[in-house]
Amino acid sequence: MAGWPEERRPEPEERRRPWGALALIALTGIFLMRTGLPDRPGGPPRPGPAHAAPADHAPAARPLPRSVPDRVVIPALQVSAPVIARGLDAHGAIEAPPSADTRVTGWYKGAPTPGERGTAVLVGHVDSYTGPAVFYGLGGLKRGATVEVRRRDGRRAVFAVYSVRTFAKDRFPAEQVYGSAGRPELRLLTCGGTYHAGSGYAGNVVVFARLVAPGGGHPATPSATPGAP
Repeated sequence: MAGWPEERRPEPEERRRPWGALALIALTGIFLMRTGLPDRPGGPPRPGPAHAAPADHAPAARPLPRSVPDRVVIPALQVSAPVIARGLDAHGAIEAPPSADTRVTGWYKGAPTPGERGTAVLVGHVDSYTGPAVFYGLGGLKRGATVEVRRRDGRRAVFAVYSVRTFAKDRFPAEQVYGSAGRPELRLLTCGGTYHAGSGYAGNVVVFARLVAPGGGHPATPSATPGAP
């Protein structure tokens, strides 16, 4: 992408559209990323199924001011990927990252930026017909793994994973996944669950993480780019 889409500062949280009302938008946006690898045995890693989002009561770091994300780094997956802003398409769905480059991730600009108070959302493809994509290994992340988001203001927001879950698309708990926890949190989303030829993946993998090091913390940056494990 040649540049970032124009962004406006979001309304105060109490005036924003409730995440619960965006359930269909969220499902449709992730639905667009079910590209699938029908000939790949085993498929991407799968976390345990869940019917509700977990609670995490550990203290979080102090929130950061708003600044758009430029890159996401996940050392455990050897992922270092650019982030582009995504809005809603003509059908009211979250725009998926470009299918021409499945190494790119998308930040939903209707949500907080990573490090702000509230829940920031990054989405990415799981695979394509040519091989694994940027979030192929997402389901294999473990509790305590770090996710570093590099922001336009030069700060690095470091998050710690506290849960990884798979949710069925037709029972996706949008309010629990996207709703504000009152502290800086991050969600990483991709497709997952059982793959069906013709209809794609049956669910979504969701990573839950909380901010632990605003503007500090420097996890080792992987040298590899996203791809096959």
